Amino acid sequence: MSRLRRSFSNAIQGIGYTISHEANMKIHLFAAAAAIILGIIADLTGLAWGLLIITIIMVLTAETINTAIERAVDQISPKPHPLAKAAKDAAAGAVLLTAANAVVIAFILFGPYLLNLWQNL
Repeated sequence: MSRLRRSFSNAIQGIGYTISHEANMKIHLFAAAAAIILGIIADLTGLAWGLLIITIIMVLTAETINTAIERAVDQISPKPHPLAKAAKDAAAGAVLLTAANAVVIAFILFGPYLLNLWQNL
């Protein structure tokens, strides 16, 4: 296997590991699917689709990096340590920030559509 193919294979395995071992990644993927479906229903513009996809990828990337940091810290520091906790908490905080951003973006993108839908009921 070429070096490039092996690199892509390893990356895909890392994503697969995160999906299969992290409940939060499954939640993020469900939310992403729901946002994509709502985007189709709401007939988002091209720019809105770009913003939505960037937002989704940011959350999934943060969760994947969080998983990598957690596993590396657990390997290096199997016993509780304040610095290990700080590293893991910071990585989890990055996921929280991207998820909070995703909620804000969802309100911006879908708020007008949902408000209009609500008013027409």
